[in-house]
Amino acid sequence: MASFNRVILVGNLTRDPELRYTPSGTAVTEIGLAVNDRRKNASGEWVEDTTFVDVTLWARQAEVATQYLSKGSPVLIEGRLKLDSWETKDGQRRSKLSVVGERMQMLGGRGGGGGRSSADAGRAAEYGGASRDYGAAAESDAPAASYTDADDDIPF
Repeated sequence: MASFNRVILVGNLTRDPELRYTPSGTAVTEIGLAVNDRRKNASGEWVEDTTFVDVTLWARQAEVATQYLSKGSPVLIEGRLKLDSWETKDGQRRSKLSVVGERMQMLGGRGGGGGRSSADAGRAAEYGGASRDYGAAAESDAPAASYTDADDDIPF
């Protein structure tokens, strides 16, 4: 039987990301994500439930998250579920379900990330793997495209 492990979450960070490095030099950060669910209960009243999810980001994604995101920042995370299990000092078995982030997209408006446009920040934040490094796009100082009256002359 085939299996499929994919999670897509949209929420807000519960704390500022803290960048760390593995002994081999790979960047890693763990972020907390608050995901809200709003629904009507049996009596017709709106009820809000919040789920808190731990997300691990690796490599360039971790660096970008630390640079551009802070507590309260809205973000979309796509990744996979991972179950961590361990034994406490007193011998009890513990486990925790978390998400390994494979793609991150910043949402919302401009943050305090060094004066770049939100479009540049968005390109820097979206990271899908080694074949696509959006970090270089964020370093570009090219002006954003602007619309002029000439654009109104398009015949269709």
